[in-house]
Order: sequence, then structure tokens, then C-alpha cells
Amino acid sequence: MNNTTKNKKTISLSSRLQRVILGIVLIVTISFLIAVYIITEKERRDYAVRESESVLRTLSNNVITDIDNYKELSRLIMTESRLVSFLRADMNEVDISMINDARYGIMDILNVTEGIDTVIVMREDLTMFGTNRFTYTYDSDIIRKTAWRQDIYNKNGAAIVSLNTNGIAKKTGDKPLVTIGRAIYDINSQKRLGIMLMNIKAGNFDKMLFDLRSNDICIIGEDGSYLAGNKDYAQYFDENFLSKEIVHQPKVIGGKMALISGCQVADTPIVLLKVSNVGNEGIPFRVIFVLLLLLAVLVSLAFYTGIFIRKNITDPVFMLSSAMEKNRSSGELNKIDVDVSSSELMLLESDYNNMIDHVNELIGRLMENEKTLQKAEMRVLQEQIKPHFLYNSIETIGFLALDAGADNVHEALETMGSFYRNFLSKGGRVIPLSTEVKIVKDYLALQKLRYGDIIDDEYDIEPFTENAIVPKLTLQPLVENSIYHGIRLKGEKGLISIKSFKEDDGLHIIVRDTGVGMTDEQIAKILSFEKKDRPAEADESFGLWGTIERIRIYTGNKDAVKIRSEVGEFTEIEIIIP
Repeated sequence: MNNTTKNKKTISLSSRLQRVILGIVLIVTISFLIAVYIITEKERRDYAVRESESVLRTLSNNVITDIDNYKELSRLIMTESRLVSFLRADMNEVDISMINDARYGIMDILNVTEGIDTVIVMREDLTMFGTNRFTYTYDSDIIRKTAWRQDIYNKNGAAIVSLNTNGIAKKTGDKPLVTIGRAIYDINSQKRLGIMLMNIKAGNFDKMLFDLRSNDICIIGEDGSYLAGNKDYAQYFDENFLSKEIVHQPKVIGGKMALISGCQVADTPIVLLKVSNVGNEGIPFRVIFVLLLLLAVLVSLAFYTGIFIRKNITDPVFMLSSAMEKNRSSGELNKIDVDVSSSELMLLESDYNNMIDHVNELIGRLMENEKTLQKAEMRVLQEQIKPHFLYNSIETIGFLALDAGADNVHEALETMGSFYRNFLSKGGRVIPLSTEVKIVKDYLALQKLRYGDIIDDEYDIEPFTENAIVPKLTLQPLVENSIYHGIRLKGEKGLISIKSFKEDDGLHIIVRDTGVGMTDEQIAKILSFEKKDRPAEADESFGLWGTIERIRIYTGNKDAVKIRSEVGEFTEIEIIIP
């Protein structure tokens, strides 16, 4: 990996860290702004709702109180003696004088109060009069009908509130009125004597609104007719406001958000509407200030966290990376020494240095193994081409030439040539098993020329193992060891057998001889891993120990060679190549 790639990764790590922190800040900020907006809008509306409900409840209570006062006044009028005389008199007894007396009796009571526009009294025979005689126009057709009176009769003398004289008369200029109606009964006989209608001026409600100092309220009848207040707001009336509970409807008025609140005054046809601007009055500035302070703290903590991570993690990691890259560029595997503050990074530095030590140890071990292998191969070559073997072979061939003739000489020379062609062939350190077996066969053929019939050999090589790759000159030293340290010392004919087969753990090759065998102590020394424990003759003759060492190095397995033996009977060497 080059420096450019590393720098890109370093920049990428730093950028990712900055983006994560910035993302957290943005998410928190956006969430905060959304939360503040939601809280602000809710509080603004809730404030408008609370303020509207407070005003409407107060105004509704004032209207009910005022209406109740007028109801009590109507009860007092019903007991006025001159009015009672008018109502009890027979039809032929009623004259203008009696009517005026009754009118004056009512007016005497009305003089102590304000807000009454007129009181209309009607007998059962439809004889009627009003205290205000000049500003009303009566509809005789409606008067003669009973429909307008039925609601009053149903109350059995209790007061009922309606609008505009129940429709039997109109005020000049169509001024709005609230009417309290009662059926009048004889106190003694409980006979119904007539009806009284008391018209209350709508201006009374304007006084109430003035006292409340409110110009955003409209008082209307349940039929939508205007009574008092801001007339422009009458257009927002609908049937949803005909409810005893306060109803709220948001609406955009003049490009601004407003809240229309309304309710019907209990037991009256009067509806109250209030239009409130959803302004900034309800914004909880203290809460928002606290939230802003918390946001500032969170943002500060985020940036502090970023600085902390950069100073205590990112920068030290960059320093470690730079030191490792410098170490690599130098071509040497040396330990690094970086001043880091955290124990985790110190652990990383320590692990890297331990890895460097281990790598250096492995390199040293590989170099040592390579030297050992090269030395072993050289010693094998030197050992096997010693002049005395070549001289002995030639001497034997000479004797054969004297004793047997040219054919045997030719055969011996062919065998010797084949052996040395395979033995001294150039190439790699490994050869097929079939070639290695051919070297052994040629070697034994030459040895038989020297020792005669004391050596027999046999081979059990499984066909699918013939092309298996083995270290060069693996079997010949073992066979030579079998001859010189096994069969020849026993002084009788011996057998050397070579067998190969495959199992799950690899290729198995067994070299067996029927020589003098070895003791367990001898086997332990030969298989020893320590140089100081190997047999003394190993320094003078490469022998068995050197071959075992080569096989161990080649396979990388210290248990690649096994020796089984029984003194005086046999020696069996098994090689396992993965």
C-alpha cells in the first residue's frame, strides 16, 4: 500500500468523523427548531383558546345574570295591581282609562331600571297595549295566530327568552331586541289571563362589551341576526356555534391566522362569537430560552467531543500510521516509539512491536532453515560422490570384466550411468517419487554387484503415488543406512523393502530393512530436535539424521519422520509428506 492510498484513507477517516459530528449537530438543531416551532404554535393557539374561553365564559355569565335580573323584573310587573285589574276585567269593562292605568303602573316599575325598550301585555281576548306606543309596528295577522304563543304557554308561567318580540312587532329601524315572554296567571284561580312580552335593548350588550374592553366579540341571535358588538364578525357564524360548550375554529383572516371561538348562552337564543388573533402573546419565551441554552450546550459538547476524539484518537492513530509507514519505507523492521496518551493505543503500539519481533524471529528462522537445507543438500552431494564409492564400483566392474566378460561389464556400466544421471541431475529440490525410487533401484543394483546376494529388495509403490513430489535424495540415504548400519552388520542376507500409499494426512513412504535394528535410546537420539543430542557419527557421515532434518524442514512438521525397530529383527522408517 503506497502513501497516497494511506493519505486518502487518513483524510477519509478525518472527514467521516467531521461529517458524523456535523450530522449530529444538524439533526439536533433541526429537531430543536421543529420542536420549538411545534411548541410555539401549540402555545400560541392554546393561549388564544384559554383567553377566548375566559372572555366567553365571563361574558356568558354576565348575559345570564342580566337576563335573570330582567326575568325577576318581569315577575314584579306581573303582580302590579293595575295590570292585574286590567287582565281580570271583563271585556266590556276594559276602556282606554283602564289601559292607561295599567301602562302607568308598569312604567312606574320601569322607571327604576334601564335597558327595557317596551313591555307589551295582551289579554286572552287579544286586547293589548305597550309601554312604548310610537316606535313599534304590529302584525295583526301573526298576533291572531297561536303559533308564536305556544312556546310561552308551554312554560306554564316561567320566563322564556326569544328574539324580536316573537315576530309580532318590529322596532322602528329594525333594531335588534331580546324578548322575555311569560304567560300571566290569576294568582287565586290559576286561570291564564294573558301574555307579557318584555323587550330588552341590544345596547345593554354593548355596555357589557365596553366594560370588558373588547372589540373582537360579536353577539348574535341563534338565527344569525346581529345583536351587538363587532358586526363584521357576524359573517363567521354557523350552526357549529349553537352549542353550550365553547367551539373553536381556526381561520385565516386578512392573511393572518385567527381563532374563532363561540358558544350559545344557556337557555337563550343568544350566541357569542370571539375572533382572536393567534399572535405572540402565548409564546413561552422562558421555555424557549432554556431550550436554546440546552441546544448551545449540546452543540458545544458535540464540538468538544469532536476535538477530544481528534486529539486523543484520530491524531495518535495518524502518528502510529506515519511511524509504521516510515518503518516500512526504511526497508527495516524496527520497533516504533510513538507518544500516545491512551492505554488502548499503547496496546496497539505494543501489539505492532510484538508483531515486528515475531516477524523478525520468523525471518531469522527461515534464514536458518534455508542455510540448514542448503548445507544438508551440499553434504548429501559431497557424501554421495566421494571418490572411494566411485573407485570401488569401477574396481568391481573390472573384476567382473575379468571373470564374466563384456556383457556384464556393459550392464554394470549402464546401471552406474543411470544412477549418476539421476543422482547428479540438475533441477529443483524436489522430484517425482517414481524418479526417487529409480535412483534407489540403480543404487541397490550397484551395491549388489559389490556385496553379492546378501541384499534383496522389493517395492510396493501404489500407482497413484508415483507422481507425488518428494524432496530429492530422500530414500537413497535411508537405503544406504539400512545397508551399512543394518544388514551388513548382521552378517546374513537381508531384505530392503520400500512401500508407498496415501492417507488423509498425506503421502506415506516406508523404508524397512531386516538388519540389526535399533534400541529406543538410539531412535530417540536420531529423532532429537536438538543438535547437541544427535549421534556423534552424524558429524562425520551425514547419514540418517541429516535426511530426517531435511524432511522436517521441507514439510514444516517435526513429526514428519517416525522410526519403529526391534533389535536383531528390523528397522522401519516412515516418512509422511502432506
